[in-house]
Amino acid sequence: MTSAIVGYARTSTTDQVAGLDAQLRDLTAAGCAKVFKEQVSSVDTKRNELERALDYVREGDTLVVTKLDRLARSMANLIDITGKLKAKGVELRVLALNLDTATPTGKLMMNLMGSIAEFERELMLERQREGIAKAKAEGKYQGRAPTARRKTDDVLRLKAEGKTADAIAAELGVSRSSVFRILRDA
Repeated sequence: MTSAIVGYARTSTTDQVAGLDAQLRDLTAAGCAKVFKEQVSSVDTKRNELERALDYVREGDTLVVTKLDRLARSMANLIDITGKLKAKGVELRVLALNLDTATPTGKLMMNLMGSIAEFERELMLERQREGIAKAKAEGKYQGRAPTARRKTDDVLRLKAEGKTADAIAAELGVSRSSVFRILRDA
């Protein structure tokens, strides 16, 4: 089985032709036999070519990107992507950082980045909990209004009519778990 070097290039808009061309040039110079490319924002858009690249790579392959921000939206997203790659036995190389998870140093750097991101997230959640507790104590925080609970009568009526939980959820615009919770509590 031969391993492949597969590239992924992305720019946020179709106007960024020079940026895409530069990525393609660098990926080709890095030895990429196949390159998946797209011109979509990483934030609100499904990245179909990234999904195709992740599906395409096989054990022993290396996925190459020019910069980390071309691959991942956030550190959590990066951890998710690298987890998928690791599960498939695929290495990741980031040209701008000279990072290659096929090397011990590359694995260490990726783990350090992931640990730092997780630490930052925990700190942020702790600050958020403290802020909510303070706001509640001052009477400034009520929490989110329970939207599904307001539809209890409708849920019970539709269930009595013989509708399924899925049908009730779709008709009322609530989640299945909310429907089941209301039915359980009734």
